[in-house]
Amino acid sequence: MKNYVYKPRGVCSRQITFSLEDGKLHNIRFMGGCPGNLSAISKLLEGADAQNTVKLLKGNDCGGRGTSCADQLALAVEQALQE
Repeated sequence: MKNYVYKPRGVCSRQITFSLEDGKLHNIRFMGGCPGNLSAISKLLEGADAQNTVKLLKGNDCGGRGTSCADQLALAVEQALQE
């Protein structure tokens, strides 16, 4: 299992951490942001396929910011998959 740390941009969350194992997401954690929503996202995505998660969340917008915590997670996972 490989662990990742990502510094999001343009959102309230200050840091996103997650693990990847066999193309599946684990241990997703957000520092800052909306605790209820981000905790729910973390629980819903535990064990989810990483590539599918990118497809689902990439481009999600929060209040006209052009991004969101979910979008930032998608970008982080996409970056990790390219490594």
